[in-house]
Amino acid sequence: MAARWQDWWQQAQIDLQKAQLDLEHQYFEWACFTAQQAAEKAVKSIYYLWNGEARGHGVAALLQGLGKAPGRSVSIDPEVLDAARELDQFYIPTRYPNGLPEGLPHRAFSIVQAERAIQHGRFVQEWCEKQIQPSGGG
Repeated sequence: MAARWQDWWQQAQIDLQKAQLDLEHQYFEWACFTAQQAAEKAVKSIYYLWNGEARGHGVAALLQGLGKAPGRSVSIDPEVLDAARELDQFYIPTRYPNGLPEGLPHRAFSIVQAERAIQHGRFVQEWCEKQIQPSGGG
């Protein structure tokens, strides 16, 4: 699977671009979810680069798992973990009405949340990019 890390990385980049389009077209729920996906795939690309296996969809948990990677010395910035935790809140309720107390996901999320999700997705990706570089944690 290590040979496929670049596929995960490139899809993460595309997902972040799609989140921006969702924002521009006022699909704020999808902008939030797609930003979460962009971060998740970026972190998973690091697992595959390091010949690991990534399981689950929680960005924060995936990051914490990277911090325990055998033979790797990588510390996860608290700010990156905070961004990941916020993104993780968008995994279910942005897509399913039963993920909310009431109403539609389309009406439950705001431009502010979408903009912030995209910023967090970008922040997580920037951290991941540092791990990919030869001088990074990998």
